[in-house]
Amino acid sequence: MKKIVTIVGARPQFIKAAVLSRIIAENKEVEEVLVHTGQHFDANMSAVFFDEMKIPKPAYNLGINTMNHGAMTGLMLQKIEEILVDENPDLVVVYGDTNSTLAGALAAKKLHIKVAHIEAGLRSFNNNMPEEINRILTDRISDLLICPTKNAIKNLNHEGFDNVDCKIAQSGDIMKDAVDFYSKIASEKSTIISDLHLKTNNFVLATIHRQENTDSLEKLKAIFKGLEGINQKMKVIMPIHPRTKAILEKNKLKFNITFIEPVGYFDMLQLLNNCNLVVTDSGGLQKEAFYNKKYCIIAREETEWVELVENNFAVVCGTDSKKIINTFEAFQKVSLDFSKALFGENVGVKIYKEILSIL
Repeated sequence: MKKIVTIVGARPQFIKAAVLSRIIAENKEVEEVLVHTGQHFDANMSAVFFDEMKIPKPAYNLGINTMNHGAMTGLMLQKIEEILVDENPDLVVVYGDTNSTLAGALAAKKLHIKVAHIEAGLRSFNNNMPEEINRILTDRISDLLICPTKNAIKNLNHEGFDNVDCKIAQSGDIMKDAVDFYSKIASEKSTIISDLHLKTNNFVLATIHRQENTDSLEKLKAIFKGLEGINQKMKVIMPIHPRTKAILEKNKLKFNITFIEPVGYFDMLQLLNNCNLVVTDSGGLQKEAFYNKKYCIIAREETEWVELVENNFAVVCGTDSKKIINTFEAFQKVSLDFSKALFGENVGVKIYKEILSIL
């Protein structure tokens, strides 16, 4: 039986891996070994996802976190290499754009093991983002580039991937499968809406965690000024990321919105399903907002998911507090058709078949 090693380390990767791992387990054609780098280590950012989503417990948990980028990536590379030597897989699967993604891909290629990159071809065209560097380098050394959109394939073509020895395939966004599969379970199991005494369509869900925002107090304050402006009109709920929380506490910054601890996936799906709209700097949450028929205010200067902006489901506001507030008000007056299949259907099965094709 062929063997694959899947590398995960951050919340969105757990969710995506849950979809593919379920398909692999059902088909019984391939053995999967799951490696958790530990990049997201907080229980609410990590363990709860494995418990809720019935993801097989990782065979390895490296516990690598709270380091600078170089140290973290280097230690991950070393430890993943040791695992790959022991496991001797036919393929390594990596997701997205984290340090775990790059370390997994590098470790595999240096051992002449094939790499499949799920969510390939995305570009923000902002090389100051660590995530942009991770995704560019991972794409360049991967054997199978599984792209979520036509635009992602176009990005690769512009970069000359026609001349690279790899297979490029368009699958759609695997997060769509996760939302479809887990939303009904979430509605039955999550009590967060009643626990927080929230009313449907009467609160805004916000998340801020990108390093480009948290490392700049000027940007961080501007975003929160915008959120405070929204909060005067509609309650803002923010599950606070550990990095953001630490920076706010260190600088003694307090803002008039409602902070809650990080939540599990079921609670997040319920918050998404019941909120009025979303304000975020997360790439994944932009799409999850769309899948839950919610508009999204993007607190970054660009987005990889340009389809959302092109179809008017999201607006890039950066850290402009006035634009954030004005966009919130504008979204209250519009109504669009969220039934468009911007990011595909039955994505996990398509990805599984592409993986089988190169084993």
